Amino acid sequence: MTGVLGARAMRGSLWLGLTNVLSKGSQAVVTLALAALLTEGELGSVALTVALVNIGQVVQSMGVYDVISRTEGDPKRVAGTVLTLSVGVSAALALALALAAQPIATAVGGPEAASLVRLAAVSLPFSAIGGVQMALMHRDLDFRRRLLPDAGSAILGAVVTVLLALNGWGPQSVVIGVVATAVAQPLLGAAMGVRSVPGWDTAAARESLRWIAVVGPAAIVAILLVNLDYLAIGRVLGPDAVGLYSLAYRIAWMPYIAVAVVLGAVAFPVFTTLLRTRRRDELPTAVSRFTRAVLVLTGGLYLITALLADRVTLLGERWAPAAGVLVLLCAYGVAISILQVWYQAIKAAGHPRRYLALETAHLVAFTAGLVFATRHGMAAVALTQVVVAWALVALTWWVMVRSAVAFPLAELTRMGAGVACSGLLCAAAALVMTVVGVPQTLGGTLVEGAVLVLVYTGATLLTQRGTLSELRAVSPRPSRDTPARTGDRR
Repeated sequence: MTGVLGARAMRGSLWLGLTNVLSKGSQAVVTLALAALLTEGELGSVALTVALVNIGQVVQSMGVYDVISRTEGDPKRVAGTVLTLSVGVSAALALALALAAQPIATAVGGPEAASLVRLAAVSLPFSAIGGVQMALMHRDLDFRRRLLPDAGSAILGAVVTVLLALNGWGPQSVVIGVVATAVAQPLLGAAMGVRSVPGWDTAAARESLRWIAVVGPAAIVAILLVNLDYLAIGRVLGPDAVGLYSLAYRIAWMPYIAVAVVLGAVAFPVFTTLLRTRRRDELPTAVSRFTRAVLVLTGGLYLITALLADRVTLLGERWAPAAGVLVLLCAYGVAISILQVWYQAIKAAGHPRRYLALETAHLVAFTAGLVFATRHGMAAVALTQVVVAWALVALTWWVMVRSAVAFPLAELTRMGAGVACSGLLCAAAALVMTVVGVPQTLGGTLVEGAVLVLVYTGATLLTQRGTLSELRAVSPRPSRDTPARTGDRR
């Protein structure tokens, strides 16, 4: 019999998966459109601008939205306090970015991006409001209501970006799309009935600040990890190299966002619910099932992406240097997808300082690698990403064992072996199609991709039976302590 929590997790995964397919699918369309309409240098300027704004978005939240999911107090009161904190910080950041845009853009090797940075800074207060709304929905795995504000705003931003780009607005089209997305998200969230008003509660503020003190620095470290390579390449190799690298990174980022972030977002409230209802002994089982799901799904997507990496030239021969970088970043993507789930387990188990230590170790190792790798080109940077990320996978496993949330290592080995077998069959199919001579056209690529998906899916059903229903068993038995919260808590 499936537990209440498992059913809610499954529903949450499906709704959040649909949301991400729509929102990240729209981003994929934007990426392809920009590659066709912008030069390498223009795309590089956009990448640097978005990287800076992403860092600002994390600084304004400092990981505090998780407090809303894990608090045992009144979530409305906590949300109002978090909103006051986050919007206040975001307004100060927006002003600072606007005033210091030129020196900041020059420092990262893209002085022409200063005007883009000023415009993009406008989005920060709106994204702060949207972040609180998302946290309220996450608390109850209420991802159905997230569909309109998240996917709807992303699609609106994508449409604005593509239309402006087609009409010759260049890099500004992307930034205007970012602002449109940020403004639309809280408005659509309010339309769905998810509202939070600024407020202040001293106890909630103390709880939030205690969480910020540990998880906040970790959140900043995490966002630096996914943007530091852009900044280093821009500084050393210039905007053209950033443009090439960013195309590969954007493509490699999609499976992580579409699968790992979805499962991680569902996993955290599931893990914290198990702990709140005194079912800690079930946590390793839940971690195992989320790990299997993320490994099987992202493993297949990244394998197929790597096998089709050379087709990036369909966007133009000038993008050919991005193919090798994309293959390397696919290996990196699998590693960070696994880490996404494991980090949620460590945080939920009450060890945010260990999470901070892991993220800091990752940043230090990656930064040291960049010092030596960047001058050797984009591929060297991507290889550094791969080596450091997989080293962190091993280190994080050890921390999970110490935190008593790890499942048996033999089980992890079997997961990896199953994915490897499916991957070998998929690679063999790709080799056969190469020998047959599938045309290097859009149609040929779609056919080859479809065949690879079918081969990988069939092999996975044979080697990883039950994977597709793993999330149904997150709660292996119903518990009298588990509330059947199907209504609106707010």
